[in-house]
Amino acid sequence: MSLRNRHIRKISSFLSHFPTGYHHQPSRRLLNSVASSSTHLFQQCSGINTRFSERFSVSFRHSTISQQSRFSPSETHLLSFIKSAFDQLQGPNHFWLNRVDESKDFLKDGTILVVAGRFFEKTGRHPGVIFEKVKLLQQRFPSIKVIGFQDRSSVCSADDQSQLIQLTMEEYITFPVLLSNKNFSKLTDEACFILSKDFKNPLVFTEKDLDIAMLNKAFEELSLQCQVNNTAVHNLKSSWSKEAEIIKEPQFCTALQNLLLYFPACISADESGKRLFLSDSNHHRIIIFDGNGKILDCIGSCPGFEDGEFESAKLLRPAASFYHDTDDCLYIVDSENHAIRRADLERRVLETVYPTSSSHKRSTSLWTWIRTKLGFASDADVKFEEQDSRALTCPWHLIKSENNTFLITSRSFENLWVMDLASGVIKEAVKGLPNTLEFCRHFILEKVSLLKMMPDYLLQQQSDANLSREELPYAGLISCVATFENHIIMCDTVGQGVLKLNRESGISSNFQFYNLGMLGLPYWLSFPLESFYAVAAGLSVGQTDHIQQFSLLPGRVDIRLSIYIPKDTEFVEPLHESCIWCQARGAATELSVVESVAGSSEKVGVAQQWYDELDNLAFETPESEQLIEDDNATTDTKSQDERIHIDSVVNTSPGTSEVIIYAALYLKLRRNRAVQDDNNQEQFAARIANILNPKGNERFGGDSCTKLLLKSNRDLRDLIFIKPLHVRIKFNSPNHPKADNSKDIILTDSSINVDVSLN
Repeated sequence: MSLRNRHIRKISSFLSHFPTGYHHQPSRRLLNSVASSSTHLFQQCSGINTRFSERFSVSFRHSTISQQSRFSPSETHLLSFIKSAFDQLQGPNHFWLNRVDESKDFLKDGTILVVAGRFFEKTGRHPGVIFEKVKLLQQRFPSIKVIGFQDRSSVCSADDQSQLIQLTMEEYITFPVLLSNKNFSKLTDEACFILSKDFKNPLVFTEKDLDIAMLNKAFEELSLQCQVNNTAVHNLKSSWSKEAEIIKEPQFCTALQNLLLYFPACISADESGKRLFLSDSNHHRIIIFDGNGKILDCIGSCPGFEDGEFESAKLLRPAASFYHDTDDCLYIVDSENHAIRRADLERRVLETVYPTSSSHKRSTSLWTWIRTKLGFASDADVKFEEQDSRALTCPWHLIKSENNTFLITSRSFENLWVMDLASGVIKEAVKGLPNTLEFCRHFILEKVSLLKMMPDYLLQQQSDANLSREELPYAGLISCVATFENHIIMCDTVGQGVLKLNRESGISSNFQFYNLGMLGLPYWLSFPLESFYAVAAGLSVGQTDHIQQFSLLPGRVDIRLSIYIPKDTEFVEPLHESCIWCQARGAATELSVVESVAGSSEKVGVAQQWYDELDNLAFETPESEQLIEDDNATTDTKSQDERIHIDSVVNTSPGTSEVIIYAALYLKLRRNRAVQDDNNQEQFAARIANILNPKGNERFGGDSCTKLLLKSNRDLRDLIFIKPLHVRIKFNSPNHPKADNSKDIILTDSSINVDVSLN
């Protein structure tokens, strides 16, 4: 008994050191010091230890100190400042990045995680490590609301904003970030996580000593205390749970999305087949091209997680890849889906290797497919590794090792997984930079030797942009370099291009891509059909380039769009029909060659489909004449006199109707050969920034975008970008005119010309 009393007094001596409030980490360190002092002590006092842990492991709600003194002024002041700053996107002391207008309800009824630090400075913790932890929490708890915060920033500085743009592209930051010129150095000198419910009762964790499992438990207990049903872990590792509506993308630099390549991060090669595989990461696709820059194919349609044919399959920020010559397939790291995918290049089908799912082995009936697409698959349908510490988290690099295995590492090299190639099973997981280097150091050195053949200025530029770790110079670039024939191929994430270096001559150049029609209409320009019909009267016109209304008699209408592009630009190649999307709604039917090739000769507006069917029954056209009409009904593109023409044909019925046309115009700056000193890169960068963001729709100024483009050493006149086209043509058609006998109706043919200027 006397021994137990001495032990209790020893524990009591620590209690005076526990801080009040919710500073979880210091209390855990003191608890660990007690645990390490004497194993025998806790064997005899297990009951005391159990009660002690239950009381002090996460929160201090049993503290006898008054409620008002629980929180330190630094954290409460910071949370109050963030909450007050939400009313305005920009103020005298703050500037919001990556935030949309619709986020006013962001603060209502939710658990909020504030990530505070200085993310793009060279000092302190590598930002990739911080964001990997944030993404892990977002993966497990989709309901958590994350806010980034950086103090002592020049809120209106183009330099700071351009650095944030680069960091956003690199780390794929989807949560809002607040820049402030105020000083919160007590919290932000070292990155920290602040977890709270509606900015109240904060728990503070330093990033350096953070244990993810500890933060998980804190989040679960905080949600339980606030009676929020967030205890279920949602790993989002299958296509049924990753609906398109919840896919978030960075909102801060959407104008840069209209570059041909948007953070081309990784590349691999098939030398025998003379193919290169480029991960156009932030466009969520793999581009297959040859040594001359001709685009051969494309894998991935839009962000998401879905297997299938290349045109419909979905990826979410693909990273490293590896071509398997024997099977003629490409293994892809699907980083934001925390998965490994395999593309069968012969069948043109994408499938998932990891995580394994029982849904792949289940019935392939139509009902099963419908339930899966609608998100009604049961938990039993998909087998997650929810509690498996070996589960992939933010994978990036992919290395083929011996014994038919893959070495998969995170971008920060803090985590490594050994995966069996045949079964897709994770055999081993390694944590910590020193440990991961034991597995892959010689692979890294092999790639670094290739990188060092590139020009020094270029290598340093890419290394700075990718925030390479001091312990591993250039290691972050190992997946963006490959050998191909007599060249070294390297991704340029600064200039948004792909470089090739001739080993013999030492001359480097940029790939000039062509056959762009293989890429089709970009997903961010396309209009989902279900959303299209849900938009009443076509009210979504915020980004429309041209709207025009006509009053015409019902019948056939030939439409010619004449598009004037900016005078100082030129087309990279003629516009391809695959880069055009046309849809008629209301009392109109669109006839198109593109649709007839796909197997359907016409698309009918839903609201008027029954009316057109009645017309067809009452006034049936002879089959021979109908064939001639369908053959002449085309959507054609022609170019002349610095204009491009898009021709289309619609049939209108009495009532109102609308034709909506989207197109992706691939342009680049025109070279002025008449001017000898035509190499003003700053002027070129400013012009491209203005074309990408003509009306200042972005939250950042044109100067920040210009500075970002100027970081590249490439000739900006070779930079290919997309000029989106969005045209709406509205028709108001009266009733059919009657014939002399008052029984028959008269069908009329009309033609209209629509001029659209994109200057």
